[in-house]
Amino acid sequence: MTRCIARWLLPALLACAGPAGAQDALYTWQDSTPGWASPENPQAAKGAGGVENHGAKGHPYQSIPAGGTQVLADVDGPGVIDRLWMTVNDRSPAMLRALRLQITWDDAATPAVSVPLGDLFGAGAGALVPMETALVASPEGRSFVSWIPMPFQRHARLELVNESSQRLDQVFFDVDFHRVPQLPSETLYFHAWWHRERATTPGRAFQILPPVQGRGRWLGALVTVFTDPRYGRTWWGEGEMKLYLDGDTTHPTLVGTGTEDYIGTGWGQGAYVQRFQGAPVADEAHGRWTFYRFHVPDPVFFAHDLRVELQQIGGAPKAEVLAMQTRGVPLQPVSIDSGGGRAGFVPLLAGAAPMPLDHPSLPQEGWTNFYRSDDVSAVALFYLDTAENGLPPIAPAAERTTGLRPPAP
Repeated sequence: MTRCIARWLLPALLACAGPAGAQDALYTWQDSTPGWASPENPQAAKGAGGVENHGAKGHPYQSIPAGGTQVLADVDGPGVIDRLWMTVNDRSPAMLRALRLQITWDDAATPAVSVPLGDLFGAGAGALVPMETALVASPEGRSFVSWIPMPFQRHARLELVNESSQRLDQVFFDVDFHRVPQLPSETLYFHAWWHRERATTPGRAFQILPPVQGRGRWLGALVTVFTDPRYGRTWWGEGEMKLYLDGDTTHPTLVGTGTEDYIGTGWGQGAYVQRFQGAPVADEAHGRWTFYRFHVPDPVFFAHDLRVELQQIGGAPKAEVLAMQTRGVPLQPVSIDSGGGRAGFVPLLAGAAPMPLDHPSLPQEGWTNFYRSDDVSAVALFYLDTAENGLPPIAPAAERTTGLRPPAP
């Protein structure tokens, strides 16, 4: 049982199945003690649930003042957090970005998880939509559910920090976990980190995850893009996802072929939700996109270090790109494809100096990829063999909530 926990990245029905199939896990007794931390039993103590109001519904939610913190769970280990459920009465875009989920393992000095609540559940673009994936869900777009397995050796502390200027009147929550006699030595800690660039720099990739040191596993990311209106409705997602593993410097070991390709679709990106990949928000009219990829069936382990980047590249017909250049829109053409297979693809940065798009030797027409600048943010999900990751604190709420694009009423 304990050895299986370290590799447990699917819901319980798929975990620890053994050769006889997943059903075995349902009827095999295991030496574990369940606990639920909620407002009705904040300490998750045995025989202490629902004691207020003579056992009737007496304390279903908490309130968090502006600047306040609500402890969701504070429990000793060893154990594994199996499920986190939460709902709040204020699900406005600003509040979803201002509420910060913070998780600290084994009394570490800094949290392993520090992310805006909404972004972790696919609401980075301001819209919490109905969705269910293998790791996170919002069944009707009104709640937050996580099945990400989160083991801890000695202690786990989960907190919700209200960094807005408004009181949060109601937060309902339930942290489900189980304690075990022992966790295996190879058990990893769950980490999550959020980062935003209001305007990425053309030619410089967006860092989804800065370099982290240690042994671990890349679990995936949820990314939000607010496109710069200066590019109109040109396609923004030509950039490739790059994973630099175990000493990679200039070039990565793992590289994709485009943004929508990384999440399993192609030729653009519409709205869809699947177990390991999807785009809950794809709003071309307002330039809002949120998408995700979870590396559950295709694990990515690293032995020493990891960093993850997403190139900032868009694409449009050559005439549109030339027109944007004339208007002074920040961009750098990187290739043109006039069709006809690989022979029609011309890289523009391969020579000693970049080839200008209006060079007479280039095709008169063709799809042109170009470096561009957009508002990009992301939650990086990963496991690490230490309880701390050395990453910088996330930006304050005022910076996180600036420039949001709320969905239409």
